[in-house]
Amino acid sequence: MNQPTSRGQKALDAYHREAQAELVDDRTLATQLWPFVRPHGTWLWISLVSIVLCTGLALVRPLIMLHAIDRGLAARDPQVFFEGGLLFALVAALEQVLQFGQTYAMQVLGARSMSDLRRHVFGFVGGLPLSYFDRQPVGRLVTRVTNDVDAIQELFSSGALSALGDMIRLVGVIVLMLRLDVQLSLVAFAAMPVVGLFMLWVRRRAREAFRSIRSETARMNANMNEQVNGVALIQAFGQEEAKALEFDGINAAYRDANLRSIKYDAIQDAAIDAISAISLASIVVALGWHGASFGTVVALTAYLGQFFEPISMLAQRYTLLQSAMSGAERVFGLLAVPERDAPPRDPSEASHGSSELELELDHVFFGYKPDFDVLHDIQLQVRPGERIALVGPTGSGKTTITALLLRLYEVRQGAVRIRGRDAISLGRDELRRSFAVVPQDVQLFSGTLAQNVAAGEAPDLERVRRVLEQMQILDVFIGRQGGLEAKVQPGGSNFSSGERQLIAFARALYRDAPILILDEATASVDSETEARMQRALEALLRGRTAIIVAHRLSTIRSVDRIVVLQKGHIIEQGAHEELMAHGGLYAALYQLQLARHAGAEEAPAAPRVGVAQA
Repeated sequence: MNQPTSRGQKALDAYHREAQAELVDDRTLATQLWPFVRPHGTWLWISLVSIVLCTGLALVRPLIMLHAIDRGLAARDPQVFFEGGLLFALVAALEQVLQFGQTYAMQVLGARSMSDLRRHVFGFVGGLPLSYFDRQPVGRLVTRVTNDVDAIQELFSSGALSALGDMIRLVGVIVLMLRLDVQLSLVAFAAMPVVGLFMLWVRRRAREAFRSIRSETARMNANMNEQVNGVALIQAFGQEEAKALEFDGINAAYRDANLRSIKYDAIQDAAIDAISAISLASIVVALGWHGASFGTVVALTAYLGQFFEPISMLAQRYTLLQSAMSGAERVFGLLAVPERDAPPRDPSEASHGSSELELELDHVFFGYKPDFDVLHDIQLQVRPGERIALVGPTGSGKTTITALLLRLYEVRQGAVRIRGRDAISLGRDELRRSFAVVPQDVQLFSGTLAQNVAAGEAPDLERVRRVLEQMQILDVFIGRQGGLEAKVQPGGSNFSSGERQLIAFARALYRDAPILILDEATASVDSETEARMQRALEALLRGRTAIIVAHRLSTIRSVDRIVVLQKGHIIEQGAHEELMAHGGLYAALYQLQLARHAGAEEAPAAPRVGVAQA
C-alpha cells in the first residue's frame, strides 16, 4: 500500500522541485543585467564617482596621522597635533557626506533598475503560451518576479557594488604601505596567498548553496500556492495533517540550504579575522628587529586595518553577490524560454482561405504532448453571423478547438484562419481583439465592478452602464454599495455564481468583438437569474458569430449548426432535427440526457441559446 503513495509523493516532489540549471558565468549575467541598469546611468555615475572619492579620502587619513604624530613629537608643538586632528576630522566628515551620496544613488539605481526588470519579467510571463504554464507551478513563477528579483536588488541595497571601491582601496593600501616601509609591509602581506586560496575554495561552494536556497524558495512557494488554492478540498478530505507533513519536508530542505550558506559565511568571516590578527602580530614581532618611527607604525597599523576591512567586506559582498547571481540565473533563465509568441508570419508565406468565411480550421492536427494528438484532421468552416455548437463526450476536443482559435496553443499541422487570414500571420494581440470569451469558470479580479466589466481597459462608467442596460441586468448591480464601482474581492467571492456569470456576459458585450466563444456559459441557477441570463445571452449574441461549447444539449437546439466530436474527430454535423433523424452519436447523447432527467423533480428549463432568433 505504501509503494504507490511513495511513487506519487516522488512525482509530486519532482513537480515542485526545480532542476538546477547549468552554472552561468557572472560576466554573462552582468551583461544580461546591464540593459536594465543603463537607462539609469546618471545614478550609476554619481555612485561610482562617490566611491572613488571616498576611497581616496580613506587612504589619506593614515597619512594625516603619520605626519601629525611624527611632526608633533619632533617639534613638541600641540598646535601640530591640533591642526592634524582638525584636518583628520574634516576629511572623515567629507568622506561620510560622500558615503551618504554614494549609498543613496546606489539604492535609487537598484530600485529603478529592478522595477524595470520586474515589469519586464511580468510582461514576459504574461505572453507565454498556456503550454508553458501546464508544466510550471504558479508559485515557481511568482518566485521569479518577487524573491529572485529581490535577491538581485540586494546587490544595490547592500552596497555590494561598492566592491569596486574595495578593490581600489586594496591596491592603494598595498602601494602606500610599500612606500612607507617595504620590509614591514612584506611581513604583513605574507598571509595574502592564504587569503586568495581560501576565497577560491569558498567561491564555488557558496554559489551552490545559494542556488539551492533559490530553488527551495521556489519549491516552497509552489507548494504553498497549491495548498492555499486547494484549502477547501484539503479540509473536506481531512488532509490537513498530511499536507502539513508535506510542507514540513519542504521547509526542512529550505532550512538545510540556508544552514549550508551560513556555514560558509561563518567560516569565511572567522578565517579572515584570524589572518588579520596573525598579520598584525607579525608586524609587532618584526618591530623587535626592525626599527620604524612611531607615526609609521601607527600608519601601517591603520593601513593594515584598511587592508583586511575591504577583504572582509569583499567576502561578505561576495556572499551577497552569489545570492544575487543565483537569482539572476533563474530570472534570465526564464527570459530565455523559447516558447514566446512567434512574430507574425509574412502574409506572403501564410496560407490563405476564403475571405467570405469568418473562421476556418483546415486539416488541423494538435496534441498537448508531442507524441499524442487530441485533434485529428479537423475541418470546420464558419460563416459570418453563424452560430456553431460543439458537442461531444468529455475529452473529445471541444475546448481545445476554442483554444486553437485564440492561439492559446499552436496547431501541430494544418491552419487556423480568421476571415481568410492565417492566424499565425497575426500577432496574438491583434487576433484576440476579434474575440470575446465567456468561460465556464468565471474569473473576477480584485478591483471594482466596472473594471471587471471593462476587462483590462480603462473603464468608461457610462459605457458600462449602457452595456448592463442593454442586457437588462443593470438593476442586479446598481443597488450594491458603490454601484458600478462596487469593490470586488479576490476571485469575486462577494458575488454569487450567477452574478459572476452575468458579469462575464457584460464583459464580452463591452469588448464588442465580432466573434463570441461561449464555453458552457450557462449554469444551474435560480429561475429569476436564469431568465436574466437568457435575456443577456440574446443581447450578447445579436449580430455576432458564435462558437458554443455545450455539455447540456437542451441549451443549443436552435443554433445554426451542431458539430459533434468524438476522440478528436468530427463525426457528424447539422441542425438538431437532422442529427436526431440521423440517429448517430448526438441523438444517443441527447436521449441519454433526457433519460437522466426523466424521473427527476421538474426544474426550470436551462437557457436556450438563440431562442429569440429561432
